Amino acid sequence: MSIRDIIEGKKKWRALVARVKALPQDYQMVYKEIQKYYFKVGPVEIAEDMGLLEGIVELFEEGAVMGKGVLEVTGSDVAAFCDELIKNSKTYADLYQESVDRKVHEAIHKAANKTK
Repeated sequence: MSIRDIIEGKKKWRALVARVKALPQDYQMVYKEIQKYYFKVGPVEIAEDMGLLEGIVELFEEGAVMGKGVLEVTGSDVAAFCDELIKNSKTYADLYQESVDRKVHEAIHKAANKTK
C-alpha cells in the first residue's frame, strides 16, 4: 500500500463521515452502532474496502429522503440486518474460530506424537 493509497483512503473515509453527519439523528445513531458492530465482528475486508459501509449510507440516505424512520429501513432487529448483509463474507469471528480449531488440532497432534 502506497502513501497515495493511504491518503486516498482517508479522503474517502472523511467523505463517508460527512455523509453520515448529514443524515437525520436516528440514522446517525444506528449507523454508528452498525459500524461498531462490523468493526468488532464484521467482515475482514471492511478494513480495506468501505463498499459495505458506503452501501449502508446510500440506503440510509434513500430512506431519509423518503421520510422513513431508520428502523423502517433496517427492521427492528438491527443486528439481524447487519448479519444478513455479511452472511457470505468471512468475518473476524470466522478467523478466530479457525485459529482456535487449528491450535487445538496442533496441540492434540503434538500430544499424540509425544506418547509414541
